[in-house]
Amino acid sequence: MRTDRPLMCPPQVSATALCDYVPRPARVMSITKMTPHDALFSLELIDGKTLGHRPGQFVQFSILGVGECPISVCSSPTRPQQFQLSVRRVGEVTSAIHRLRTGEIVGVRGPLGRGIEPSEIDGRDILVAVGGCALAPARSLIHYILDQRVRFGRFDLLYGAKSPREMLFRNELKIWRDSRDLNCQITVDAGDATWRGRTGAVTRLFEDLPPMNTTNTVAVIIGPPAMFRHVLTEVLKRGIPADRVFCSLERRMKCGIGKCGHCQVNDLYSCIDGPVFRYSEIRSRPEAFA
Repeated sequence: MRTDRPLMCPPQVSATALCDYVPRPARVMSITKMTPHDALFSLELIDGKTLGHRPGQFVQFSILGVGECPISVCSSPTRPQQFQLSVRRVGEVTSAIHRLRTGEIVGVRGPLGRGIEPSEIDGRDILVAVGGCALAPARSLIHYILDQRVRFGRFDLLYGAKSPREMLFRNELKIWRDSRDLNCQITVDAGDATWRGRTGAVTRLFEDLPPMNTTNTVAVIIGPPAMFRHVLTEVLKRGIPADRVFCSLERRMKCGIGKCGHCQVNDLYSCIDGPVFRYSEIRSRPEAFA
């Protein structure tokens, strides 16, 4: 039934938060293939505004007539002209995203969720441990630190992938590995004929870390649930307190605004209470790493 009533904000939602519910049009500026299943999309909002995100936040990426899905922002707010999303082709919506061409218009809701506040990491030594395709959301934080390098102390990046073929941002990984601005260590579960680096789980990279100043170190862990318990063990036994260990729990998100319940972690929702949590907030919640 048709009505002439104007569109109203949902209950308890201000007009300034309407972008959480209504997609904003964005133009696809470039598409870069990274692996057989992953592509990097650079976008600009049609209204000319910047996305205004923090490292660790995500957006809802939508295609009219197909649907939407949550995608982590993989670019830094220090590079505001465009924002970038790394999309893995796994279902109907992401397959439609992979069929997009440069210049097409898509919908974006967000930024959504809780990211990493600058005050939580400014002046700190930073340890980032990443597994698999989680290098995409981690890249936002990595660029954020490197673009403002003088604001931070020591920077260690530990990255583990299933295989060389599955590694994201391979050109950037080479640059980071050769850079003096950070200590970047990489491993794969299983190498191939082209691989000359380390093999084994990402936890093996902790063996070569020099002693840390644990009174000033912040650890950030981003990856699949199976990785967290092992990496947390390595981080905590080095003396980094639980309230300075940040975990990004991104799996199973769907609506992005705490309505569908798919991403529930006991009494919390990854999409609105996270996806970035302090370990001290979730260590007593068994669903966090299930």
